[in-house]
Amino acid sequence: MLSLKRLLERSLTAQAALVFLLGLGITVLIRRDEHPVVWVFQSALYTGVAITVVAVQRRRATRAAGTDASGLADLNRKIRRQEVPRDPGEQSAMRRLVAEQLGQMERTGKWLPYWLGAMGLVAVGIFVLGAIGGSLVFPLLFAVGVVALCAWVLWMRRRSMDRLRWMRQALRPE
Repeated sequence: MLSLKRLLERSLTAQAALVFLLGLGITVLIRRDEHPVVWVFQSALYTGVAITVVAVQRRRATRAAGTDASGLADLNRKIRRQEVPRDPGEQSAMRRLVAEQLGQMERTGKWLPYWLGAMGLVAVGIFVLGAIGGSLVFPLLFAVGVVALCAWVLWMRRRSMDRLRWMRQALRPE
């Protein structure tokens, strides 16, 4: 399992294969009546969009840190484990990466209440439409899923911000 996790951290191809398979499975579940070619096409489209977003984010982070994709994965692993690098070059790369990630999270944080509010409105809208249509099972499950997703996003954001702030403090020159 550890080798699979490292493969997914480092390889964009492995991430693309995983996203494609997950997208294919979800598409098959949602669109059972469609032709299998439609399933594959939609999954490939989802994969292309997702991997493009991941590649752009990875390129931005590698430029900020001044390292390659493998070095970026190592630096992110050290941030998660709260390991301060001993090598001065690695410390400066870590400082740049932490500053970039903190800046990005702070910039996107101002839009977070609006996104969460919009997700809440969608959940309430689906619930109301389900109540009007007579079926409450799917809308209720959807609303619970949206609430769980929003709670998870807030929890992960707080956890990541705490880790990045701790690493920034640990990397301060004395």
